Amino acid sequence: EPMLEEFRTVAEALSYAEPLLPVVSNVTGRIAASGELTTPAYWVTHVREAVRFDDGIRVLAEEGATRFVELGPDGVLSGMARESAGDDALLVPVLRKDREEITTALRALAELYVRGGHADWAAVLDGTGGRPVDLPTYAFQHEYFWPVGSATGTGDIRLAGLGTPRHPLLGAAVELAGTDGMVLTGRLSLQSQPWLADHVVRGSVLVPGTALLELAIRAADEVGCDTVEELTLPAPLVLPAQGGTRIQVTVGEADEARRRNVAIHSRPDGDDDHGPWTLHAQGTLAEGATAARTGFDTSVWPPKDARPVDVTDCYELLAEAGLRYGPVFQGLRAAWRRDDEVFAEVALNDDVDGGTFGLHPALFDAALHASFAFGGDDDTALGGVPFSWEGVRLHASGASALRVRLTRTGDDCLAVELADPAGAPVASVESLVVRSASVADGGFENSTKSLYHVDWVPARAVTGALSPESVALLGHEILASITTDADAPVTATAPDLEALAANDIPGTVLVAMTSSLPDVVESAHQVAARALDLVRSWLADERFAASRLVFVVGGSEGADDLTDAPVKGLVRSAQLEHPGRFGLLDVEPGAVLSAELLGAALAVGGAEAEVAVRGGEVLVPRLARVSSTSGADGAEVSGWEVAGGTVLVTGGTGGLGRVVARHLVV
Repeated sequence: EPMLEEFRTVAEALSYAEPLLPVVSNVTGRIAASGELTTPAYWVTHVREAVRFDDGIRVLAEEGATRFVELGPDGVLSGMARESAGDDALLVPVLRKDREEITTALRALAELYVRGGHADWAAVLDGTGGRPVDLPTYAFQHEYFWPVGSATGTGDIRLAGLGTPRHPLLGAAVELAGTDGMVLTGRLSLQSQPWLADHVVRGSVLVPGTALLELAIRAADEVGCDTVEELTLPAPLVLPAQGGTRIQVTVGEADEARRRNVAIHSRPDGDDDHGPWTLHAQGTLAEGATAARTGFDTSVWPPKDARPVDVTDCYELLAEAGLRYGPVFQGLRAAWRRDDEVFAEVALNDDVDGGTFGLHPALFDAALHASFAFGGDDDTALGGVPFSWEGVRLHASGASALRVRLTRTGDDCLAVELADPAGAPVASVESLVVRSASVADGGFENSTKSLYHVDWVPARAVTGALSPESVALLGHEILASITTDADAPVTATAPDLEALAANDIPGTVLVAMTSSLPDVVESAHQVAARALDLVRSWLADERFAASRLVFVVGGSEGADDLTDAPVKGLVRSAQLEHPGRFGLLDVEPGAVLSAELLGAALAVGGAEAEVAVRGGEVLVPRLARVSSTSGADGAEVSGWEVAGGTVLVTGGTGGLGRVVARHLVV
């Protein structure tokens, strides 16, 4: 109220004209009439009366306005106007609080433009170098069509000196010169062989034991053998969800009895060319064995005195036992039991081609599902997987339907006889040892990928010559680890960063992280706080932008690992955010770096974020697989297990922590 008269005096001194565009009055909440806005009294009233903002927005909406532009320091009014303007209205604030003004204004103009507004882009972009470009006539709707790779048939492998094994799971074969052996290779993946995804054991996609047997049978054919005398499966072959697994089937020389060793190994695609191969099957092939008829008579079918077994819920019960079979492997059609014998009918789905296999693994696996009919008489009737085969012969290939006889010869042993619907023999197995899937549980996940650890290896191409760049020492503590002879590349010393910046700053600055406090916890806190302060100061001062600050750790006796650990973690994080600005030099306790060794470490440090000096040698960190070694009982255990002791897993209740913890205990 007190300012109104003074404001009126100012308003009366101004000249007024009718607006060129219709104006909605905040005093009346409607479009101003002619002459309403050109009097001093109106503007005095405008200062005093309530702002009818909502009424004004509603009037604009009724007049057909659909685009509203807010000219102000933020977008508060645009939010207030939303309800009155309607859901279809466009409300664009030109400026936003705490946002860059030019970018925000251009974005507002662009938003108006794409919604039908006019923009003089030539005037807006004048002097910026901007130019118009053609855009698509509509917003593309993205849909991905990823190519499906093929494991075989990608080229003529004979050009590489290899043979073709003519098998869906194998891509090449080569005879070994100077011996009578052979190697067959292939690649398995869920993209190239999607039917394998229907074989899930304990949550992992396993290559079925019947597929490994199929590979052994094919290898036997290549070298003239007709019997897989024995094949043991010591480790499951797990397929990853993405990528593939390379496989090798190796056949040795024939001995005096014409027997040959056979082995099946795998290695994931992601491993380097020198990574270890995992053994999944090994055994013996034989030739000239007597292939007598099995005695499996199917002329009377179903067999006499065999009682039918309901298999309706077979695959539901198998799933509860940890074996989840998809449609391709659900081939069990009917089953009958007579004492220790089970008879069954199995068949492939119509869309599955078994003609390219000796015996399709899914069909053979379905034949073994008939052990379901043994019920609860033994532990392997449900949830069993093949472990060891003996006396396997393939009499005919390409079957798509089978009649099966399983004969129980022991608690976990079966004899298997297979015939086609006409009664002709297809395959026979003298003995199959079945192992419960729960016995092998825990090894499935671990067989997909190797476990890695950090290994310190000698740095390559280190000649011992001094680094060409000059070096400064920061603080007096560093003098205990660095030699000061004439050949050393040290050109300056400084007590702190401010003193260092007073002169020319070398390309590398070394600072030691030490503490004289007796308490480990207090010491760790002290050096971590100092390291953090140095990192912040180093980044904040542009004078250090062209130099690198190298933290020297490990130079103290006792609990130096605990003291150095927070410094290492802090510097590694800083290295990731600011590449090339920081380095780590880990020196063994009590060591003094000679001019030659310091020069070598600095030469390597230019390309490495972290360098260690041990025993007069410069080392760099590399990822390496945890190798398997034999434990006290002869079983293979990982390097971590050999080391023993307690393992602290930080974040052990999180997703990755649970994976690590599970790997350590299973």
